[in-house]
Amino acid sequence: MADLDGRIGGALGGYDLHADWDGERLSGRIGGGIIGKDFLLTLSGNRVSGRVGGEVIGFDAVGEVGATHVEVRLSGRQSSDDLRLKISGHRASGRFYWEKSGKDVELTLHGQQLQGRIGAGFIGKDVNVNIGSVPLGLAALAAVAAYKAFVDDQNNSS
Repeated sequence: MADLDGRIGGALGGYDLHADWDGERLSGRIGGGIIGKDFLLTLSGNRVSGRVGGEVIGFDAVGEVGATHVEVRLSGRQSSDDLRLKISGHRASGRFYWEKSGKDVELTLHGQQLQGRIGAGFIGKDVNVNIGSVPLGLAALAAVAAYKAFVDDQNNSS
């Protein structure tokens, strides 16, 4: 079993999220064996950097993940998005946004289970991920990265 293990979205509209955490690097897979993306996020102090997907189809993650906040830029060849979360106790809440619009992020940690929602209504996705020993801010970033990967893949397939 992976240190980070769960799903973003429902049975038909979402991606699995599985990753191993070694205290510095979170590496794993978003999606399935055929459709999905490998990822690696490295946390050094409060600085996070890494990549989701490949060189052409994917995006970089660069910014800060601390005990009280997450401020990360997710940027690929076609678009760049920002993630701004406030961490307070067992909650991570804020916005994931791009040029003209964005999504609310509301996540709560119950034991080791991170639950909540990214976005609202029909286009939002539920989050249900066991985070093990992964820091809350980094787990929240991975959940949003999975959401972005899913939305990007849906937009690119239409």
